[in-house]
Amino acid sequence: MLAGLTNVTFEFGARVIVQDATWHIQPNERIGLIGFNGTGKSTLLKLLVGEYSPSAGTVERSRTTTIGYLHQDLLSFDTGDSILAVAMSAFERILQLEKEIEELGKELERTGDETTLHAYTDKLHEMDTLDGYTIHHRTEEVLQGLGFANADLGRPFREFSGGWRMRVLLAKMILQQPDLLLLDEPTNHLDLPSIEWLEKYLAHYQGSVVIVSHDKYFLNRMVTKIVEVYQRQLHIYNGNYAFYESEKQVRIELQQRAFENQQEYIRQQERFIERFKAKASKAAAAQSAMKRLDKLDRIEDVTIERPDIRINFQVDKTPGKILVELKDIGKHFGDIRIVEHASAEIDRGDKIALIGANGKGKSTLLRIIVGVETFTGDRRWGHNVEESFYAQHQLEALDVNNTILDEMKMAGSQKTELELRNLLGCFLFSGDDVEKKIRILSGGEKARVALAKTIVSKANFLMLDEPTNHLDMHSVELLIEALNRYEGSLILVSHDRYFISKVANKIWEIDQMKIKSFSGGYEEWVEWNERMNKRPEAGSKKSEVGSKRSEVNPPVSAPKPQAPPIKPQPLESKPTPINKEAKKELQKQQKVFQELEEKIASLGRQKEQVETALASPEIYADKNKFLEAETSLKKVLTELEQLNARYEQVFEKVMELEAKSTK
Repeated sequence: MLAGLTNVTFEFGARVIVQDATWHIQPNERIGLIGFNGTGKSTLLKLLVGEYSPSAGTVERSRTTTIGYLHQDLLSFDTGDSILAVAMSAFERILQLEKEIEELGKELERTGDETTLHAYTDKLHEMDTLDGYTIHHRTEEVLQGLGFANADLGRPFREFSGGWRMRVLLAKMILQQPDLLLLDEPTNHLDLPSIEWLEKYLAHYQGSVVIVSHDKYFLNRMVTKIVEVYQRQLHIYNGNYAFYESEKQVRIELQQRAFENQQEYIRQQERFIERFKAKASKAAAAQSAMKRLDKLDRIEDVTIERPDIRINFQVDKTPGKILVELKDIGKHFGDIRIVEHASAEIDRGDKIALIGANGKGKSTLLRIIVGVETFTGDRRWGHNVEESFYAQHQLEALDVNNTILDEMKMAGSQKTELELRNLLGCFLFSGDDVEKKIRILSGGEKARVALAKTIVSKANFLMLDEPTNHLDMHSVELLIEALNRYEGSLILVSHDRYFISKVANKIWEIDQMKIKSFSGGYEEWVEWNERMNKRPEAGSKKSEVGSKRSEVNPPVSAPKPQAPPIKPQPLESKPTPINKEAKKELQKQQKVFQELEEKIASLGRQKEQVETALASPEIYADKNKFLEAETSLKKVLTELEQLNARYEQVFEKVMELEAKSTK
């Protein structure tokens, strides 16, 4: 075990964060630490590194375990050193060796002393053992992977914004290669290419990693265990985030069923006691029933920690077919050109995700569309367009003397106070929180108020810049549902791939100073890019392929194309002639397929038997029998899930082999 908690209770004043919690982190584990905002995820990380001490229980750390902890408080660090020097400070011993070797070398030149020679040789050997001659290359490689250009590596650390500073500190932590990496929202300040690079790096990382993140895609690809902080307890799930979602639903249903059955058993016993407690011949039996109830381990009812509230949009006016038209747009900052002679249009019903690496000009293009950024060319609004723009720099527009609720009332939505309170609940403001003054809110809280005001407006065109920042997973899901029901059009900038995949029906990308458009969702866009990159002529003839992707930049004199771009088709492959080996393989797979069907049917019968047992109120009188039945059901459900996955794989293989045999 590298580190862990044993029967830990931690309290902030009267508020209990966790109670009697146990969690052990083993070598080479990939763990996602999740929970609603405010439930104590960051607190648990601080307990593990020793910044906080528990109220009860013990925090355990191996003496030899090294821990790297990336968190938002690191942004207070400041220095005039270059970002390359800051990242290379991870190699403290190697840098010290470099100085010692240099000094010993000078002394050896001067004296030729044999003792100095031995010391010099030993230092060189240690440097070689530590792979010290490659630290410059390794540091540059990590910094470049996190989005830094070669020209930036010599720039002072303090010249960079908070997001870029956090990347430097992340690079330093990665280069230190601790036994245990604790990463608190590592993707918050990363663009899509940098997130993908970090995923690849962590996939081959030799130590253990604990990740606090609201990015479902990142968690699904990175972790094999989920630890959920829920109702002051730690709930452990052995799988990625998708497994957690399905398994949690099973656990909730089991607990609800167990609770209802136990309640029925309790009612039966209470009726028996009430009826016979005064009857002499049954008094002893009634007394025994009372003792059984007193000793009974009560199963808690399933309580939803936060209700599912629907965010509903109201759109007053229907706009024309074209909402915004951009023609021959140009924008540059000094020598840095963002777009040049670029054209595009946003049509009614479009839900566009503007994606790409940082520095490509996504937010700049969004501001051009809004009209708050200078540019060359022509931007035209369509008929009846009522727009609403959300960006975090707009927080200054909030009236600091208003309460949150008053600020929402000023948005002109005509919603009742109860409706506004419910909406604010989705954005993590509950109860008396809505009476807080804007002036005392944190930056994140102000951002959520500004987003709530955007959502509650009656606009038919939304422009959103990083709308999921400062939201937990639950609130992101509610926002996704709302935007999917939204009858208007929108364009958004986001690095949250899950959010983009659920909301966008069109992808925009700034490529070679032009706006490239792909008429489809994010996952289709990723698939199309992968397919194009695998082609021998990828890159040179990409524009010649009939595809859903098109450069939305026709010559000014050319007529606007009316037909939509053609969806790319998979490359055809030559049929493989059937042979004896393939026939044997088909027979083998058919046999496996039949065996799997029989096993699934058998497990299905076992599942029904266990569920029937759990449906009997009597089982809840015996805790051991109940736990045994519950464990059996979980085991059966897990085996069924694995067999069904295998069943699908074999089915596809059989279909593929049968198709070959008929050619």
